[in-house]
Amino acid sequence: MALIIVGLYILGDYMVGLDYYDPWYQSAPFWHKSFGLLVVLLMVLRVGVRLSTKAPENQEPKRFNRLAATAVHFGLYGLVVVICVSGFLISSADGRAVSFFDLFDVASPGALIDNQEDVAGVWHERAGLAILFLAGLHALAAMKHHFIDRDRVLKRMLGLD
Repeated sequence: MALIIVGLYILGDYMVGLDYYDPWYQSAPFWHKSFGLLVVLLMVLRVGVRLSTKAPENQEPKRFNRLAATAVHFGLYGLVVVICVSGFLISSADGRAVSFFDLFDVASPGALIDNQEDVAGVWHERAGLAILFLAGLHALAAMKHHFIDRDRVLKRMLGLD
């Protein structure tokens, strides 16, 4: 899911600069929305699995590190929810349904507030930047555990332990 989110950020950053005559003007938003809906589906599955199974015991001896890891995880989950909801509010503000890879459409509630696409756009952009920042912190912490602390945290994260 992390690679999809990074790819969506790159595509989103690219597509806001497209003009009407660019060949990607129509297709980039289609792919961005479809993969965004895929993230929603994956997030629902991820949260469902997380709630239905016992989390692995945090073996970190330092209290600060345990709290930091928990805060970053909750932050990432929360930001993914914010970016998914805001993206849907942008896409559905004009009343049109949002297509999922042309397989089915997700109905639009229409505009719920004035300037919905602009307000949601600000939240969408800021949440995207915040996700990249927290994901970077998460990756740096994993590298620290692997290369400096020489513990098994990274291997456990990757399912190799």
